[in-house]
Amino acid sequence: MATALLRSTVFFFVYSLLIFNIADSQSFIGINYGEVADNLPPPSATAKLLQSTSIEKVRLYGADPAIIKALANTGIGIVIGAANGDIPALASDPNFAKNWVNANVAPFSPASKIILITVGNEVITSNDQNLMNQLVPAIQNLHNALNSMSLGDIKVSTVHSMAVLRQSEPPSSALFHPNYMSVLKELLEFNNATGSPFTINPYPYFAYRSDPRPETLAFCLFQPNAGRLDTNTNIKYMNMFDAQVDAIRSALNSMGFKNVEIVVAETGWPYKGDGDEVGPSVENAKAFNGNLIAHLRSMVGTPLMPGKSVDTYLFALYDEDLKPGPGSERAFGLFKPDLTMTYDIGLLKNGQNTPAAPKTPVTTPSSPANPSAKAPTSPKPKAGGGSWCVPKGGVSNAQLQANLDYACGRGIDCSAIQPGGACFEPNTIVAHATYAMNLFYQTAGRYPWTCDFSQSATLSSNNPSYNGCNYPGGST
Repeated sequence: MATALLRSTVFFFVYSLLIFNIADSQSFIGINYGEVADNLPPPSATAKLLQSTSIEKVRLYGADPAIIKALANTGIGIVIGAANGDIPALASDPNFAKNWVNANVAPFSPASKIILITVGNEVITSNDQNLMNQLVPAIQNLHNALNSMSLGDIKVSTVHSMAVLRQSEPPSSALFHPNYMSVLKELLEFNNATGSPFTINPYPYFAYRSDPRPETLAFCLFQPNAGRLDTNTNIKYMNMFDAQVDAIRSALNSMGFKNVEIVVAETGWPYKGDGDEVGPSVENAKAFNGNLIAHLRSMVGTPLMPGKSVDTYLFALYDEDLKPGPGSERAFGLFKPDLTMTYDIGLLKNGQNTPAAPKTPVTTPSSPANPSAKAPTSPKPKAGGGSWCVPKGGVSNAQLQANLDYACGRGIDCSAIQPGGACFEPNTIVAHATYAMNLFYQTAGRYPWTCDFSQSATLSSNNPSYNGCNYPGGST
């Protein structure tokens, strides 16, 4: 009994450290903070809420001084916005740009960690040719104003909808729409010269809404599916998010801007909607956002950008009850005005909440609530022998991908299976999942229940190491 209790205590101590490690290092997870509502909590309460989560960046659609002040000295990165209506004045008058910075940036920086200013929202696809022509001059004047005030570390960009592409399927064939090319070229030259990102709003939800087949839903929710083959590259995409982001990557590359970084300014899924809307539900929203976070935490990246996670701002922090349009527009919030979760996707730092698996045959692995209860019946290697955690035979690639995302999303060092790493080759799901599953098992204390992975793994006395790829192993 004492031994089982000790094992349980050690397991949860190690597991908690892993969870805290993730929560403290997720610079790639941000959230949108919209204010089209009349029931929002005070900014000070929101700042405390954000500090209790693994969210490290917040995007505002304007420059609300109360919110910016509330986030001072929290370390949370802040994106602020200049409205579409500000663009003509910003473009035509450098002094207006300086005054804008003096009013919205200078009083708060550096205590409030402003990292990016977005000028306008989806301007290029707005069909307002005059506004399009003024966009880059406005961005340039704002950039110059920041530099003149020694605030040049703050980047300036704008936000695009996916409609900026003429085509996006397959991802490798993606090209920007010819109607926008002149403005985009000028903008991308600015992005490239200043290191500012190309920011986009990919929404798999809208892709499913326009093609409401079960297989499309699974593809959009990161659930098991047949995948979609890009015949130009022979890459099989297993989720819509990666396909949409890689489409942007391909379009940027085709214009010669391979070094311009991509930031996902918005993505999300509504948890409810009107009766005639296809797709909104708590189950779908939880699956999309939870699986997206697990995917980002895994640091697997996208097929065209492997080994890192694109900075991604979830939509949204709260519902916005005053927004017009269908009911779904008012139901994207991850938190309620009383600061409780709308549904749990593992954002809190307390180590108790992890993204839930979708209701499919493939499950996201989870550790047992009472490890000591499993110890007497779990298989255990012979004392003194090495033990490695490996997949059972016949496990599907979808389950292996879920195991890979889970293990790497728990704070272990998966750099060895990223490009250039000692274990990157062979570049297969089974090889990468095996490495990650074993490393999680070894890191979490080498207990049998940490090599369960929804009953898709087993302990082996055969060392799977090869060439220069070393699989940690040890005795139990």
